[in-house]
Formats: sequence, C-alpha cells, structure tokens
Amino acid sequence: MTRHLFLNAFLTVGIVLAALPGVVCAQPVNEPKESPMTSRAQQLMGDTAPRLAELTDDVLYKDIWERPGLSKRDRSLVTISALIALNRPDQLKSHIRIGLQNGLTKDEIVETITHMAFYSG
Repeated sequence: MTRHLFLNAFLTVGIVLAALPGVVCAQPVNEPKESPMTSRAQQLMGDTAPRLAELTDDVLYKDIWERPGLSKRDRSLVTISALIALNRPDQLKSHIRIGLQNGLTKDEIVETITHMAFYSG
C-alpha cells in the first residue's frame, strides 16, 4: 500500500508541476475573503447540498484557513500531507497548486511526499 500511495502522489505532483513550468517558489496569495466567482465547494456540491457548500466556504475557507495560528503556507503543507495519507489524488492536484501559490517550493512538496510515503501506508 505504501508504494502505491508514494507512486500515486509523485505522479500527481509531476502532472501538476509539469503544467507550471518555471515555478520554483511562488509568492503567498493575498486574495480577498469575498470573491464574486463561484467557489469550488459551490461547484462540486452546491446543487445537491447547498448548505454543506455554504458551510465549507464559511467555516473552512473563511475561518479555518484565515486563523492566525498557522500561515497559509503551513496550512497547505498540512493539507497536502493529509491528502497523501488519505490517497486523494484529485484533491491533491488542486492543493499542490494552492501550496505553490502559498509559498511552498517544488522541492518541499516532493520531500513531503517522500516523507509521507513511509508514514501513510
């Protein structure tokens, strides 16, 4: 199981990073809390579970991700680690992109995948 998770995570990070040539270290994102665009939660579950999508936006993205206890960079690292452990490659792709935007480097993401391979199998 560990080998499968490890290979799957590296394949995912390879696909994401290949789509972002030249990205070494992105700057942290300073996005406004309110966005006129439809959120990912709204896109995925807004039609079937609108209240869950609303709670996801309000609690997870407007509260948890904005708390001062961890930087967005560190929250991205924790989230990427959790998604590797849970074998969630589809979510991992988007969170790798977010992690790069929040200041993680390619090398840090690869090292996280390597480290997690031995703890999440």
